[in-house]
Amino acid sequence: MSEFESVGKVSDFQDNVGRAFPVNGRMVAVFKRGDQFYAIDDLCPHMGASLAEGYIEGDSVTCPWHAWRFCIKDGTWEDNPRVKVDAFEVRVVGDEVQVRVAD
Repeated sequence: MSEFESVGKVSDFQDNVGRAFPVNGRMVAVFKRGDQFYAIDDLCPHMGASLAEGYIEGDSVTCPWHAWRFCIKDGTWEDNPRVKVDAFEVRVVGDEVQVRVAD
């Protein structure tokens, strides 16, 4: 099992603004909503756009290129729930936001 990796401090994140980070060889989009943090695969499966650069509304991020919408909690494509991007475990330790990407 892979280890958690720090991606920044809690104060580095703005509400409803995604940020992309390399974690264990993957690009991961991290989102803050209120006191909660979520992490999903940063690359949209359609054309590879960065989901971290997408528009956040509620629990959804909209791909900036072609408006595909994904749930930031579990990675489900909201227009076809049979399709998902990977979602990753996030925790806050002290003031550090940490993400774990399975091997």
